[in-house]
Amino acid sequence: MTIGIDAIAFDVAKIHLRIKSFAEARGIEPEKLENGLGLLKMTLPDVHQDTVVFGANALTKLMLQSKADPKSISRIYVGTESGIDNSKPIASFLVSLMEQQFGEGSLGHCDVVDFTFACIGGVDALQNCIDFVRLNPDKKAIVVCTDVAKYDLNSTGEYTQGAGAVAMLVSSDPKIISFSQDWAVDTKGVYDFFKPYRTIAKSEIIKKADNEEWFGNLEAEIEIHKDQPVFDGQYSNQCYMDRTRTAYFRLKEMSRREGPLYNSWRSIIMHLPYSFQGRRMLPEIYALDANPGTSPDDLKSIAKSAAYLDFVATKLQPAERASSLIGNLYTGSIFMGLLSTLCHFYDSDGEISGATFGFMAYGSGSKSKVFEGTIQPNWKAAIGLVKLFETLEQSVEIDFLTYEALHKKEQKQSVRQPKAEWILERIEKEHPNLIGARYYKWIP
Repeated sequence: MTIGIDAIAFDVAKIHLRIKSFAEARGIEPEKLENGLGLLKMTLPDVHQDTVVFGANALTKLMLQSKADPKSISRIYVGTESGIDNSKPIASFLVSLMEQQFGEGSLGHCDVVDFTFACIGGVDALQNCIDFVRLNPDKKAIVVCTDVAKYDLNSTGEYTQGAGAVAMLVSSDPKIISFSQDWAVDTKGVYDFFKPYRTIAKSEIIKKADNEEWFGNLEAEIEIHKDQPVFDGQYSNQCYMDRTRTAYFRLKEMSRREGPLYNSWRSIIMHLPYSFQGRRMLPEIYALDANPGTSPDDLKSIAKSAAYLDFVATKLQPAERASSLIGNLYTGSIFMGLLSTLCHFYDSDGEISGATFGFMAYGSGSKSKVFEGTIQPNWKAAIGLVKLFETLEQSVEIDFLTYEALHKKEQKQSVRQPKAEWILERIEKEHPNLIGARYYKWIP
């Protein structure tokens, strides 16, 4: 019995800032970002968009394109690190919105939950759903990865921003890709990237020494949560390399294959915080799997070798294409890499049926999972509906001033008028029992 992804759909922010425009405004040489990191555009959420909107749009496309019967769906699991509520999961919003499309109570039988572990939460959701379908082969599950990657202005992560969602239908006998039962893991609790609650004395805000009530807050300290993370870029890169290297060689030990494990992979799909992250992280694994005695001093020359550059062009570049045009999708990044690769082969009329893809996932905090999938005979029929690169070409360019206004939440009107999509209609501010409740609407 094969189990894997039967259908896949996506939604990304429909406005973007060119990296060249960003670099010039920030006094950075554009070539350093374009040629050094592979960045061309960063996508940004419009005023009417958030993680629920991206997830709902991707899920609506998935349901319509796959013609899935809501009764056949047993669970909708969401991977995200951009939650909008500390109690209510994004998955519960998605069920409510889908029932507006497909009928009241049509998904009431579904189990729903969010998975949070930085950028690997969507992979955790996928593995859980695969295990569920393995035990219940007549049932189906959906994984939605939805995130907004937002960084502080003038930070070193600012140019990697992106926003969007990927939705996948998991079933037995899948059309696109089936997954092996061997999943290698490496985990270590670290602080390479995290989103803590910050505190500030109330007296600093209201400029009064006494602890007076302030918008219902009786505590002397106010907790502030920011979408932007606290992170150490170099340390995070090292954690990425350490976790992924260990998980990779654990999978090789499980598979008991001779020679480099990556030689059996037609393509390699990695978590890409920026487009060229994978190619910059892999020289060590590439060298050690071929020659365990490789010295760290040799890695720079290996990374520039003709053999490694050919390895990058053959196994990594197809997944990089979409990342260059979108930016970081956090939990959706690795699956956008898969979609980018599949659409690359579809558009070039490449035949990959039966090919094995290697997946190298990472989430800060930190954890890596390395696993494999096999492309199925009917993959083209499913991917032909997606039209990834055609959709990305329709994105609307914005200028740097508009970008900063959106980032600071000073922009109050949508840059692009929504059409045939979900929007965030309003956030309740008056009703005492519903303050902060978010309400969404389908725009025909």
